[in-house]
Parts: sequence; C-alpha cells; structure tokens
Amino acid sequence: MFNGISVLLDSEKFRFLLVGGFNTAFGFAIYALFTWLLRGLEFGYMLALIISQVASLFVAFDLHKKFTFKTQGHVVKDFIRFTMVNAVNYAFNLLLLPILVHGFKFNALVAQLSILIFTTVVSFIGHKYFSFRR
Repeated sequence: MFNGISVLLDSEKFRFLLVGGFNTAFGFAIYALFTWLLRGLEFGYMLALIISQVASLFVAFDLHKKFTFKTQGHVVKDFIRFTMVNAVNYAFNLLLLPILVHGFKFNALVAQLSILIFTTVVSFIGHKYFSFRR
C-alpha cells in the first residue's frame, strides 16, 4: 500500500492535482464564505472572487514551488511568473463569471465550479513550462 502511495507522489501531475485540489477547495471555501457574507451586495459574488483569489495565491505558490515542482531559489522570479499565469486565469474567470451568472442565470457557486475545470489545465501547463521552468 505504501509503495503505491510513493509511486503516486513521485508523479508531478499527481502532486499538481493534489496541491491544486487542496488549493481549489481552500479558495472555493473562502469564495463560498464571502459570497454568503456579502450576499446583500449586488456584485458581492465578484468581490468574494477577488478575495478568494488573492488569499489562495500565496498558499498555492508556496505549495507548488516546494511540493509539486520542487524548485529552489528564484523566489521573486518564480512568484512573478506564477502570478502572471494566475492573472490569465483570473482575467478569464472575472470575465466569464458574470456572463454565466447574469447572462445564463447560473448559480454563482455552480458557475465558479465549472470555470475551475478549464483553469486547472491552463495552470498546470503554465506553471510547468513557465512559472517553475529551470
């Protein structure tokens, strides 16, 4: 059993999904909490998105750098690149979320969850070949 776990943890893609899964759950929990806290505001869900994205950025960077891609040094350079990749995802998210919520009448939580599928693929490719490239 432990050998199987070791084999999985040797896989960069598995580690990415593990960290990404944790960070997605962490960010989504913050998003859900602030969506609820800001429910009286017309665009409270958008403010909740911004808060959750910023909060999870630092957690994701640290975990991906140390655990997923196992890189050392170049913290500032890596963080700038990491932020650039995430900025593409955030911009896509900020653009698409109100379209799904107001245009297609999706529930804000369902809309955000559906966007995560696309952004996960973009994140892996961007971080592997740009953010943490050596």
